[in-house]
Amino acid sequence: MDAILFSAADFHVLKPVILLCLFGCGILITDAFLIRNRADRWKNAIPALAAQVAVAASLVQHLGDVRSGGAFSGLNGSMQVDGFAVFFNWLFVLAASLAIVISARYMGAEGEHRGEFYALLLFAQAGMSVMAAGYDLVVLFIGLETMALSFYVLVGFLRDTRRSNEAALKYLILGAFSSGLLAYGFSILYGISGSTNLGEIAKAVAARSEGDLALFLALITCSVGLLFKIAAAPFHMWAPDVYEGAPTPVTAYVSVASKAASFALMLRIFLTAFESAAEAWMPLLGAIALVTMTIGNFAAVTQTNVKRMLAYSSIAHAGYILLGLVAGNETGLRGVAVYLLAYVFMNYGAFALVAALRREGEAAEDIDDFNGLYHRAPGYTILLAIFMLSLTGIPPLAGFYGKYFIFLAILREGYYLVAVFAAIYVAVSAFYYFRLIRACWLLEEGEQQKPAQLDMNFGTRAALVACALLTLLIGIYPQPFIDLAGESVLAALR
Repeated sequence: MDAILFSAADFHVLKPVILLCLFGCGILITDAFLIRNRADRWKNAIPALAAQVAVAASLVQHLGDVRSGGAFSGLNGSMQVDGFAVFFNWLFVLAASLAIVISARYMGAEGEHRGEFYALLLFAQAGMSVMAAGYDLVVLFIGLETMALSFYVLVGFLRDTRRSNEAALKYLILGAFSSGLLAYGFSILYGISGSTNLGEIAKAVAARSEGDLALFLALITCSVGLLFKIAAAPFHMWAPDVYEGAPTPVTAYVSVASKAASFALMLRIFLTAFESAAEAWMPLLGAIALVTMTIGNFAAVTQTNVKRMLAYSSIAHAGYILLGLVAGNETGLRGVAVYLLAYVFMNYGAFALVAALRREGEAAEDIDDFNGLYHRAPGYTILLAIFMLSLTGIPPLAGFYGKYFIFLAILREGYYLVAVFAAIYVAVSAFYYFRLIRACWLLEEGEQQKPAQLDMNFGTRAALVACALLTLLIGIYPQPFIDLAGESVLAALR
């Protein structure tokens, strides 16, 4: 029997994952033996940010290798580094960096500053990195579960808060159920092909007839498992409770990074393994996208808690992004990439402001808590308006271009009725986004309460300004970002 060796090529492919795990373990050791004073535990954010710098350096190497020699693989072909993997890993670096910066102040205010928080952020990112580069069912599932298990703990990290504990329990139970369905679908694909490699599975699926029962069952179970991860209806029921109960930086991390990683996995599966069965899954995902946009937008209208409103908003955005996959053309995939890139900055900016708003030491998350905020913090209220307008899809902001390419893609495929409904839902979303802007600018704080104030450190302010500038920059000068995002995701088709 031949010995299994870990080669230099394998190490190069896994370098981002290895770095994240090493830094995560290092934070646990440092917190346990070096940082005895609870007030100093925010310093764990420093090595966590250093991890992002190290991963970014490795991604620069990967990008250079891909541009000079094309995609390369490791671990006997079970992981593949191409433009697709590099692009999503950059998204994870951005999302994790913002989460770390915002958490340094928020977790201290909540009295829950511990080193394992930052370690879990890095472990979740390691799982996402595997999901983006994985080309094997076993590897993809390991990456997915690494991410999911980290998030189960992070969501319930506020141990003394009942709603945080409840959110973690719901997330765990429903997440385990969806993972079981996905694993069942993967097992059927293995039975069909005799391999866990996506390329081999694609060949086996192409050889099957359209009415093959095993293929249909694999498609349904895999779809349900993946749709749960992106919070698409009717598998969205976990999102509002998890978003509301989790620490706000974790909510932002789940809404952006977890969604991006899950879409990366979905694109890999559907554009590779199920590519030849597109006529079967495109109508299914199209119907799911419409239901998702309907439920997400109309449910968001009735919410009074900002985190729950953004949760239903996130569900609606998942529906829009799904339409890019349903279109199945290069324009649609370019729209998916641009949408996810813009979503990082505009959504993180919104959640950063929610995380910073406090009244008498307690988190202030209701829409009424934003009443009259313009008079107390005019600059940050303007930033909030930028994020809300971008989430709506108003030009010239980053969110506009994601929706523009999605609409263009479905119109080119002749899905005119879908485009009409999607346009109507943009108008619906404008209602609840402008509702928050109206509260900040036009309403007055109630006399019976002390006004909610923004509690921020330098890092949170820097993150907010960076998110706003990039939201504006992508909107005003979009072409470099469109080219970068589009070419990266289109690499999944090659």
